[in-house]
Amino acid sequence: MNRLYTLPNMLTLVRFILVPFVAWRLLEGDLPGAFVYFTIAAVTDFFDGYLARLLNQKSVLGAWLDPLADKAMLLTVILILAAQGGLPIWLALIVVLRDVAVLVGAAAWLNLTGRLDVAPTRGGKIATFAEFFLVCVLLGQAWLGVDLGMTLDALIVLTALLAAFSGTQYIWRWTRKTREWLSVNPSH
Repeated sequence: MNRLYTLPNMLTLVRFILVPFVAWRLLEGDLPGAFVYFTIAAVTDFFDGYLARLLNQKSVLGAWLDPLADKAMLLTVILILAAQGGLPIWLALIVVLRDVAVLVGAAAWLNLTGRLDVAPTRGGKIATFAEFFLVCVLLGQAWLGVDLGMTLDALIVLTALLAAFSGTQYIWRWTRKTREWLSVNPSH
């Protein structure tokens, strides 16, 4: 089987395709429309990983595309919502800084070793889930016409803490891996 055209990879591709549709609905002020597209994207995020394991269709391409699709969707939506006042700017900053830390660490590791291990941490997976959940709740409350008030505020703080913890975890991981690698390869 060609590992490029697997059902999990196709679901990840759907998530990429949905990014501009969610952004378009948000920019038009259509939160219910954005909610529908975003929820479809969140569901594909769950099922692509689940099906990759269930159908034994894990692939290197999928390991790269899945987190990139998550980042494209979440960063786009969180930044738009923060710019529109729907989410605090400080939350968007924490999410962006976490993703920058991951990318800088990965790029430095690739530069140092010539290879890249794509393996999310448990904290990274939990933070990503929290971000998807937060956006679904935020858009869902607009769709349903309810105000979750303090519950939403608590969810924002929890998401920020999880994203900050995840970023710290990635920094620690890249630092540890680099030290271990340099101890075995002291000429670098």
